[in-house]
Amino acid sequence: MNRCDHPESAKGMQTNELNLQPGEFVEVRAAAEILGALDDDGSLEGLPFMPEMLAFCGHRFRVYRRAHKTCDTIDWSGLRGMDRAVHLEALRCDGSAHGGCQAGCLLFWKEAWLRRDDPGASDVAPPGGLPAQSTVDPAPEAWLRERIRRNGAEGRFRCQATELRNATYPLSVLNAAQYVCDVRANGATWGGALLAVLRSAFNRLLKALRLPAFPRAAGRLNRTPRSALGLEPGEWVEVKSHREILATLDRQGKNRGLSFDAEMVPYCGGRFRVLRRVERIVDEKTGELRTLPGPCLVLDGVVCRGLYHRLCPRSTFPYWREIWLRRVSQDGIPSVS
Repeated sequence: MNRCDHPESAKGMQTNELNLQPGEFVEVRAAAEILGALDDDGSLEGLPFMPEMLAFCGHRFRVYRRAHKTCDTIDWSGLRGMDRAVHLEALRCDGSAHGGCQAGCLLFWKEAWLRRDDPGASDVAPPGGLPAQSTVDPAPEAWLRERIRRNGAEGRFRCQATELRNATYPLSVLNAAQYVCDVRANGATWGGALLAVLRSAFNRLLKALRLPAFPRAAGRLNRTPRSALGLEPGEWVEVKSHREILATLDRQGKNRGLSFDAEMVPYCGGRFRVLRRVERIVDEKTGELRTLPGPCLVLDGVVCRGLYHRLCPRSTFPYWREIWLRRVSQDGIPSVS
């Protein structure tokens, strides 16, 4: 049993134990092989295989991280464990089967859907990319699309994010195996793992004392301001200082309904390229396709690093209000706007 996995979780379940490690090369199995291992809901061990993943079948990719744990972004109950799963390098959901959701979630891959491959193969796809001749069989796609409709309703979806609690189990902060996996598989240091535990314990204490979490991610406003820069993909921006951003937040840490998270604080002062604007996402609790309250952006290479969430490897995109950013030129000179 992989030390990253929960010892009780495999009972009564179909398994395919590869113990894949970051940096290894894998081939995504053919659609027919994968669908044959799914249940009537199109899932394996509670995790859906989604239509957006079919395009990757038959192609080779590199393992990014073991997906041995993830934040509960449905009920915010803390971290939850997952077994026999990995994230592949830069393979994110494009939302094409989920109403055009723009969240760009990093996909979870069960090891049963993969086979270990030769790193010297000449047709390994680049990170996030696919050969031009990639095609999707319409029959499996139609079958999967039927299974991602939540209760058969139009505009309500099932996806890996909405079904996360079904595919995971509670993971205590005292579970030492998770930190072994963080270090031996996912590239953390023992010092980094210890800091993650201490940060978690400190914030639990602050919460019990009804004090703001560290680092502070909430402001004091009753009505929050807005700023429209009209930023477009490819433009360069500088993230404002932590103090400047706090001055735009209400007491819940939001600007016009959008949260500023502690994981965004380390990016303050940094310069990044705008990846895209985000207008609609699937609500992870209800499955509804929602329009976000006002324009927001994701920045290229800016992901949650799990520094304040016990090294969660999920690498989600934080959403940025334009008021938290300033436009700069490519050489880093602030632009007048």
